[in-house]
Amino acid sequence: MSGPSDTAASRPLFALPTPQAPAGPGGDQPPAVPEPLPDDATVDLAAERAAAGVDEIIEALDRDLVGLRPVKTRVAEIASLLLIDRLRARFGLSAGAPSLHMCFTGNPGTGKTTVALRMARLLHRMGYLRRSRVVSVTRDDLVGQYVGHTAPKTKDVLNRAMGGVLFIDEAYYLYRADNERDYGQEAIEILLQFMENYRDDLVVIMAGYADRMEAFFASNPGMSSRIAHHLDFPDYSLDELVAIGELMLGERRYRLSPEAESVFRDYLARRMTQPRFANARSVRNALERARLRHANRLIAANGTPAKDDLMRLEPADFLASRVFST
Repeated sequence: MSGPSDTAASRPLFALPTPQAPAGPGGDQPPAVPEPLPDDATVDLAAERAAAGVDEIIEALDRDLVGLRPVKTRVAEIASLLLIDRLRARFGLSAGAPSLHMCFTGNPGTGKTTVALRMARLLHRMGYLRRSRVVSVTRDDLVGQYVGHTAPKTKDVLNRAMGGVLFIDEAYYLYRADNERDYGQEAIEILLQFMENYRDDLVVIMAGYADRMEAFFASNPGMSSRIAHHLDFPDYSLDELVAIGELMLGERRYRLSPEAESVFRDYLARRMTQPRFANARSVRNALERARLRHANRLIAANGTPAKDDLMRLEPADFLASRVFST
């Protein structure tokens, strides 16, 4: 009779599901499969890139994300690999579906989730995924709290992600070496099965701090061997953070007064040295608080603001922050 000593390794895993095509209105459909080419044919690479939408996606990534030059270069390299792989297949030179599982490492707010969304779109446009969606989860979405709870939770997440990208944030929390009764190992074993058996219909992207991800892979060599692409997201410089703030303000139809520009830069320089700084995420939070102070300032003035007044942030909207009190 089974007892409390049963482990995840000794319990049978559930049967792997048969991937289903997207259902319902608005479901992404895979692009048409390119026609085979005769052996004596030549191809126009520029036309192929345009047809696959590679340039459009790369240009959008470069336009919408400040900095991250190493990441953008790696994404472009992956796109080139997939384009050549698709052309080889048309000549009958296919070597099998490439492994596309990835690891994104970096501090919070460095654009990992955004790049995952763009990667899903790229893989869909090039015919490697039938959906351009990303299912983003953490340990709590995968690991249960009692025997028999983890497998159904993990199965549900994987079924939702099939055909697209599964993005696991802070993936190292799946493994807790200090707790032998933890059910995270069961979720890892199920993920490994899916990553191997359905690698042509599911891309798993694991994300987190670089040192913790390295320890996670060292403890789970089976997982490490299935990750083909490692992208490291560097922290933003002060100039890049200022540029990110300006982009965010422009999207919301706000702007900084000339006096507020230097105050905002000073704010970011101070904030970068403080605990729990989260790059672009901290910039967004700072601007949200500045908008709050801006609104309160206008209401308190009880005046007749013009359109520009409703758009313009002033030094007072930042100087009230606790960042300047320290």
